[in-house]
Amino acid sequence: MILLAFDTAQGALSAALFEAGGEGEPVLLSHFFEVRSRGHAERLLPVLEEVLAEAGTGFADLDALAVTVGPGTFTGLRVGLAAARGIALARKLPCVGVTTLEAVAEPVELHGAERLAVSFDARREEVYFQIFEQNQGTVTEPALLPLKIAAENAAQHKAAAKLFLAGTGAPLLAEHLLPLGVETLPVETRPEPDARAVGKIAIRRIRAQGLDAFRVPPAPLYIRAPDAKLPGGLTLEEAQAQGRIRG
Repeated sequence: MILLAFDTAQGALSAALFEAGGEGEPVLLSHFFEVRSRGHAERLLPVLEEVLAEAGTGFADLDALAVTVGPGTFTGLRVGLAAARGIALARKLPCVGVTTLEAVAEPVELHGAERLAVSFDARREEVYFQIFEQNQGTVTEPALLPLKIAAENAAQHKAAAKLFLAGTGAPLLAEHLLPLGVETLPVETRPEPDARAVGKIAIRRIRAQGLDAFRVPPAPLYIRAPDAKLPGGLTLEEAQAQGRIRG
């Protein structure tokens, strides 16, 4: 199975191509990562073509796709999901959706009662937030929380062992945990989602559920509504619901 994974949802652009056969460790064929706060739409397809070319493959050789579904920027999410849906439709490929929080948590190995709080800076003194346990198990659901509430949540879930922080919101969360007397540890992984982690998670899910479980394109995970308003003060979702525009 050849799987192409990519991410444009946060402050980076990344893509990874894997070959996964049997139950062994997937083989990373090619990989691209760059920090990028804008311009994802212009760079995504050229990057995907570069990643495929580096491995001597093309879109016709793919068996599956994986893409991040959020939380993230409204524009970034739509760029990645639109590309994934277009490729999946053209090549009749299954597509696995992976959250950005899961992607950042994936490389972190936890033991026993250790916990990992992944957070992304959502501005306005808020973070996208989720707590994980060992084997990428989830302790809480993805949420958009004020920093103070996120810190209190993390403090409540802190195990007797260690509390690790990851993601772009980690420094902010650490500052709010200090007054609560909670000692935290940073992790030596990228604070932005990496397509390598997205691909690994997707391969595990395909092996567990089969390719046919992912024939329906993944939906975006919008925790915060977009700020932009259309004429009349409508949000995009409101306009779509009223049939004024097509999603």
